[in-house]
Amino acid sequence: MEAARPAEPTDIGTIAALVRQAVAELRPQRGGDLWATRAARAEPVEDQLAAALADADHEVLVGTIDGSTVGYAVAHTERLRDGRLLGVVDDVYVEPGARGIGVGEALMERLLEWATERGCSGLDAMVLPGNREAKNFFERFGLTARAIVVHRSLAPGDGRTSG
Repeated sequence: MEAARPAEPTDIGTIAALVRQAVAELRPQRGGDLWATRAARAEPVEDQLAAALADADHEVLVGTIDGSTVGYAVAHTERLRDGRLLGVVDDVYVEPGARGIGVGEALMERLLEWATERGCSGLDAMVLPGNREAKNFFERFGLTARAIVVHRSLAPGDGRTSG
């Protein structure tokens, strides 16, 4: 049975391995290389995860099937200039073989509950361009595009526009 639960310090190694798997999967996608070097969790991933676990403004979850961890999610709150809180999804990842059976949904439901309990005025998440599966996943939970980031590579010989 699929479920989501708060992560514990003993989960850090497993989550770190999933973080690295997520980065490896997303890096070759359009915009993925720049995302991986700018926004993805930097090494040592374990230190960042431990800090998030210890921070009351973060939520770290693991997604499981029959007790085995196959996914994770991390979110934090951000204070807006007008005083409201915004929930920000930093990571949601489920191993490819465990997708489509409810693990990601269980993680998102817990993140939505967490953000609501903290009084967040909304919940943001980032999706790489062209990752329709992720876009559709978030839209099922009512998250829709509110901004588009555009980019042009200025690297010599790089005609790509996605970075």
